[in-house]
Amino acid sequence: MSAQVVTRFAPSPTGYLHIGGGRTALFNWLYARGRGGKFLLRIEDTDRERSTPEAMAAILRGLTWLGLDWDGDVVSQFARKDRHAEVAHEMLVRGTAYKCFSTQEEIAAFRAAEEAAGRYPVFLSPWRDADPATHPEGAPYVIRMKAPRTGETIIDDQVQGRVVIRNETLDDMIVLRSDGTPVYMLAVVVDDHDMGVTHVIRGDDHLNNAARQQMVYDAMGWQVPVWAHIPLIHGPDGKKLSKRHGATGVEEYQAMGYPAAGMRNYLTRLGWAHGDAEIFTSEEAMKMFDLSGIGRAPARLDFKKLENTCGHHMAMAEDAALLHELRAYLAAAGREPLSEAQNVLMQRALPFLKSSVRTFPELLDKASFLMASRPIMQDSKAAEALDTVSRGILKSLTPRLQTASWTKEALEPILTEIAAENGIGFGKLAAPLRAALAGRTVTPSVYDMMLTIGREETVARLMDASQ
Repeated sequence: MSAQVVTRFAPSPTGYLHIGGGRTALFNWLYARGRGGKFLLRIEDTDRERSTPEAMAAILRGLTWLGLDWDGDVVSQFARKDRHAEVAHEMLVRGTAYKCFSTQEEIAAFRAAEEAAGRYPVFLSPWRDADPATHPEGAPYVIRMKAPRTGETIIDDQVQGRVVIRNETLDDMIVLRSDGTPVYMLAVVVDDHDMGVTHVIRGDDHLNNAARQQMVYDAMGWQVPVWAHIPLIHGPDGKKLSKRHGATGVEEYQAMGYPAAGMRNYLTRLGWAHGDAEIFTSEEAMKMFDLSGIGRAPARLDFKKLENTCGHHMAMAEDAALLHELRAYLAAAGREPLSEAQNVLMQRALPFLKSSVRTFPELLDKASFLMASRPIMQDSKAAEALDTVSRGILKSLTPRLQTASWTKEALEPILTEIAAENGIGFGKLAAPLRAALAGRTVTPSVYDMMLTIGREETVARLMDASQ
């Protein structure tokens, strides 16, 4: 086995990138990156009718949004079909496979007879040990691999433990169809071997395939990779994740406004644990991630936990990176892009906006004061805060703001003084100020809003509201 760890993610381009597939890719990426290895991407596009360029593009977009970079070019399984057929013929030469001329009718009759006799209906081909001289000339045939008839096949799985399959339950698998096309089971093994894959980390729905695939490795005398079959993701109700649970595609989560770093952190913790570690960066995850930390039970999607994790990551994010991702979110969600002026204001406001939000829609809601244009429309609660007395107070405040230094240290005494002159606490003054500046009563700090939008805009909004 190569000294370098090589993992791969091998989706079929028949639809979007499922959240379960995203987590599988993430586990492969973390395992390879944490060990200085390679993470490869292969598209299993042998189903020509269902594979589409649109689905492939969606998978690549999903991986890119999640921040999972792969090494080298994307490998197409279909493009390698001649190599797969070559290996099937090499197995013939090695004596680990044979030509089978049995018809579908003969196979069905054999199985029916086995069932009637109360035996496991595994097809035992009469051609397995036939003399090549008896082969019917010009007749169609498939190439079957010679599976061991007795004993057991052992899968030493890093997640599932020791899995034992009785060989009598396995038939001689077809590796090359009569039209010369390879089967999926052969293609996967040939590709993994040729790509130097050392660790196959994939969903446990592939566990049964591992026994057959291990036989292909043995038939070719190739090194068997390390197996790690991870449990699937279930919905909050414990049932297999589906559309009824909400979003199942990775790109849907981007369009819903979850930050990629938070999504990576959450998916890493979904079915894997390392001590008490809950919130961590990808760099930290790479150092910690191992196969022994993966649980055997299906993980449950928990949207509250996802949002909580995303909130931590938004607060931790660098402002420039967060602004860049915000713009990508707006495009993904089909929302209006930020104007140049809004871009500047958002950059200024991010240090305080990002501290208590969990998603980009929440961030934009909190930033509504800087997205708005005059005249600011008040909601019903804000309108109540702008009574006659409050309007008068705002009117007396504006001349003082026009000459003040525009810092919190300079503004604080002015607002405190105005409140004292009118016999009210600062809280009573803050309500009409919020209403005037943002059109609502729940907003960021009054000072943060004033410093973000600047003196001219602040004074103009207060004058509008005091009319």
